[in-house]
Amino acid sequence: MTPFARRAIILAVLMLCASVLSIALTPAQRIIAEAERPDLETLIPRQFDDWYMDERSSHTVINPQTQTSLNAIYSQVLSRTYINHDGRRIMLSLAYGEDQSGESRIHRPEVCYPSQGFQIARKWKDSVSADSIAIPVMRITTRLGNRYEPVTYWIRVGNSIARGGIEQTFIRAGQGLAGNIPDGILFRVSEINQDAEDSFAIQDQFIRSLLSSIPPSDQKILIGSLGLK
Repeated sequence: MTPFARRAIILAVLMLCASVLSIALTPAQRIIAEAERPDLETLIPRQFDDWYMDERSSHTVINPQTQTSLNAIYSQVLSRTYINHDGRRIMLSLAYGEDQSGESRIHRPEVCYPSQGFQIARKWKDSVSADSIAIPVMRITTRLGNRYEPVTYWIRVGNSIARGGIEQTFIRAGQGLAGNIPDGILFRVSEINQDAEDSFAIQDQFIRSLLSSIPPSDQKILIGSLGLK
């Protein structure tokens, strides 16, 4: 066999493998049924434990994307500011998308915040303890001028939690191989606070209180198969 023929055969095999892989990674079935689509406005309570929704807050929840971009990617977006009796303000942002298989996948805050002029000082993987489970989260410290905004977030893709782009990609690939089109939600909390350690502590407390206020049957919308007991 000539070198030319050998190269032609190898190329043909590679093209065949790529074609098969492409078919395998093309999802065909949505995981979530139409009747199961969440209503974020009713899912998230306006008041729970020591927290209540601040109707007149002057602290704007940062939206790192344009409205056109949001409408193209997400089915629902919810942004609220909560205040407790100590005057601490936590900004909550949820973004839900029905299709996480392609370009409509949820965008990560560490990618979106810089588009609004924020600097990302640090980011690292962590977890938030809630009852008997540990929720995987990503921590980010951001700054825009004199505004310091520590951020905690996670992304649910299907029934799994992703922190960062690599985990998000692996989960999406696994769902694609199974022929599924997963839905997903970005859960993000932040606070304007120069003391990141202090801010993350109150954010964790807020997350625990919020999840505990939601019925177990609805918690999976936010944290997938983890579930609080």
